[in-house]
Amino acid sequence: MLKGLSALLLFQLAGEFLAQLLNWPLPGPVLGMGLLLLALLWRGHAPAWLAAAADGMLKHFSLLFVPASVGLVQYLDLIGAEWLPILTALVASTLIGIVASALTFVAVARLVGAHPGEDERKADSP
Repeated sequence: MLKGLSALLLFQLAGEFLAQLLNWPLPGPVLGMGLLLLALLWRGHAPAWLAAAADGMLKHFSLLFVPASVGLVQYLDLIGAEWLPILTALVASTLIGIVASALTFVAVARLVGAHPGEDERKADSP
């Protein structure tokens, strides 16, 4: 587990180094995650020691929501006063995300030559 955590931290450090060196507007951890993805794609699979470390961290992923929940409680008065714009933004951004995902799916399906719903039509025909 220590080997896996060390590798994850080294990729984060490499991402931070790249972000500072190249003055990119991306956070270092995001660049490090990209580097880790490239390394895993090159290798073809995740080693067991890295998978064990990642699984161990994912078991406690819900702890990351605690600070957000505390922030919500801290600003309940503001949220109560501005609930309509917040609700509007949440609904609108959700709908935009769904539409963008659907359009992206259709575009990719066209690029690869598949047609959405084609499998259902084949299953219905005798």
